[in-house]
Amino acid sequence: MYWVEEAAKHAEKAEEQGESIGHYIMHHIQDSHEWNLFGYHIHLPEIKVTVPVLNVPLDLSITLHTLMMWFAALFLILAFWLSFRKRKLVYGGFAGMLESITLFVRDEIAIPNLGERAGKQLTPFLATMFFFILTANLMGLIPLFATATGNISVTAALATVTFFATQIYGMKQNGIIGYWKNLAPHGLPAPLYLIIVPIEILGLFTKPFALAMRLFANMMAGHTVILALLGLIIALGMLAVAPFSVGMALFISLLEILVAFIQAYIFTMLSSLFIGMAMFPEH
Repeated sequence: MYWVEEAAKHAEKAEEQGESIGHYIMHHIQDSHEWNLFGYHIHLPEIKVTVPVLNVPLDLSITLHTLMMWFAALFLILAFWLSFRKRKLVYGGFAGMLESITLFVRDEIAIPNLGERAGKQLTPFLATMFFFILTANLMGLIPLFATATGNISVTAALATVTFFATQIYGMKQNGIIGYWKNLAPHGLPAPLYLIIVPIEILGLFTKPFALAMRLFANMMAGHTVILALLGLIIALGMLAVAPFSVGMALFISLLEILVAFIQAYIFTMLSSLFIGMAMFPEH
């Protein structure tokens, strides 16, 4: 496998230069300002500006994970446009697969958690989130690409979208006052609200935090394990462990495909669940 061979070569080079395997692993999974394309290091532009009025520095640099998100978005736009540019009664092939996944998101995620009406309205939002996360997850398994969802900033941004969607649709459904009144159960003794209300407000932020950390940790962990297994060959200096290391790395790579689908499903499912709980607190 090209990806496995390249990882082993880079690990060996890092060891020769006096760098530890752990240093190489951290360098590989972290974001960077260059893209290693067939051995050529393409430096991505660093853009730093200052907000005029506030005099606050703002970093708008294009990083590797930013580039990967652009590729994921471009791929999805082209995939759906090319697949559905001609209307058909029944779609087959790749278009049929996209349609099946979208219907799965609508019928198994959106409607059960949000109801018939709200579920259909929010299906485009939830399906977009599912496809984007899935594509970003799978891109990390393709040679020359990286996993954008292995960046806490990316997963935090996705969780922030869910957070604002939860508040907006909750207030839209129940009204601004009604939404905030429903945060705590009714009929409790007054002193208990001093404890319940802060906990419920804290819960509004812990839910998206858990979403961000779960996706980030799962996607980063898989690549860390793969690189650690390959690093055993260099760290031990024994070719005898190569079949074990490469075999296990290949197995984990295949397992990562399953994890990519599961994490996209979990993130989308929990997002719809949180929005449904905000819209229908009595259920």
